[in-house]
Amino acid sequence: MQIKVIHGEAVTPYIADLAQLRTTVFRAFPYLYEGSEDYEASYLATYAQSPESLFVLALDGETIVGASTGVPMTDASDVFKVPFVAAGIDPEKVFYFGESVLLSTYRGRGLGVRFFEEREAYARRLGRFDWCAFCAVERPSDHPLRPADYAPLDEFWGKRGYAHRADLRTMLAWQDIGETDETEKPMSFWLKPVL
Repeated sequence: MQIKVIHGEAVTPYIADLAQLRTTVFRAFPYLYEGSEDYEASYLATYAQSPESLFVLALDGETIVGASTGVPMTDASDVFKVPFVAAGIDPEKVFYFGESVLLSTYRGRGLGVRFFEEREAYARRLGRFDWCAFCAVERPSDHPLRPADYAPLDEFWGKRGYAHRADLRTMLAWQDIGETDETEKPMSFWLKPVL
């Protein structure tokens, strides 16, 4: 296994592979994402436009098996910024973690922890952020597609020092597996002070 850390436009050669990885991982609960690689490539290109974006890639040989992203909140979409502005938190003081995706066969090897460590260290090096933040989809506990063995990541995030801020909420639209149209899903944020 190799970890590669890159920024901004340096991700361009990896976008197609990352788009495929994202559509694969996000099909699983709780995201249930019926996504397209074209859309994902377009989304990733917006991160590439931020010179201070961060991509932490996990490679097995030449194959990307996991990735984690981050970007200054000021470079993120307004849908992520608005809840912070409404709560009186300056988006310029927040480093936003876009997502972490990892193929299921590579879980349990410490890569999730490494993704957090790399993003937090980068936010500290940039030197102007008070908070690291990410958001997670909220699904009802009785969702019909929830696997019987599903384990939420709340405990893992809590061990990393993140606190759930149920007051910081947004809505994102995507097409679920089995849906014909996009529908909005509730998302809430988790925050950790940059120390």
